[in-house]
Amino acid sequence: MIRSGDSLEPGGETWFKNGVMADLISVIVTTYNRPDALEAVLRGLARQTDSSFEVVIADDGSEQETARTIEQLAKTTGLTITHAWQPDQGFRAAECRNRAILRSRGAYCTFLDGDCIPRRDFIALHRALAEPGWFVTGNRILLSPSLSERILHDGIDADRWGMAALLRERLAGGVNRLAPALRLPLGLLRRRNDRDWEGARSCNLAVWRHDLDRVDGFDAAFNGWGLEDSDIIVRLIHAGVRRKDGRFATGVLHLWHPENDRGALPDNRQRLDAVIGSDRIRALQGLSALALGEDRAAVRLAPS
Repeated sequence: MIRSGDSLEPGGETWFKNGVMADLISVIVTTYNRPDALEAVLRGLARQTDSSFEVVIADDGSEQETARTIEQLAKTTGLTITHAWQPDQGFRAAECRNRAILRSRGAYCTFLDGDCIPRRDFIALHRALAEPGWFVTGNRILLSPSLSERILHDGIDADRWGMAALLRERLAGGVNRLAPALRLPLGLLRRRNDRDWEGARSCNLAVWRHDLDRVDGFDAAFNGWGLEDSDIIVRLIHAGVRRKDGRFATGVLHLWHPENDRGALPDNRQRLDAVIGSDRIRALQGLSALALGEDRAAVRLAPS
């Protein structure tokens, strides 16, 4: 059992100092052929107040421009980045996240989409909310197409915006809401929906690595867009891991993108309903279905 103060989880994996998780965090960033957005996300990660993390890019088959962007940013930002790539065979977000998990070194994995810009305290607040037996679900502010284009074209550091700047954008119609940018100490209220799977998204999600291993990661049976994140949440809850609300703490800025093809959604909905109606914990095609040897193409880039 992990106690407050300086303590070590059985197995020698995770340190807590004065009640706060003190180990390395792995930030797993999903991307596909959008290097400009990925650059904005990585710049935001480079300015975090908490620097005890690594970045693992879960690349679902991007072309070479993304690899060049990652290599350049590893040189200029000071980030340690691992690029885990898989061939482009359609939307396979679950499998590419699993490949990234296998390449990660942290005791705690924070999932972030490659078009979701973190604010400067994103890592620090996820670390503060980390607690054994719980996963944390965050939320997002949606940006308009025109504001997203301006941020990317002009290189605007939106992660630096305070409430005044966000309020101006809200009044101008550039953002859909302000609540995710607020910082409120909700305390025990964060636990009130501890078995609710709905509304959780993998664009802003934190899970202990040993809990990911327990449920065998994401389920690559979910091919095409939709509900692979709901599936892993349901299975984590089946496994006894509880949901902690990261709202009013970990909100991110979500750049606009065209809607993904929803063609696979009916089949994925059937898969999800089957999981909800069962007590199954492990993925049908999870981490264990991937051999580490298949990931030899993954490259770790350290800052120069």
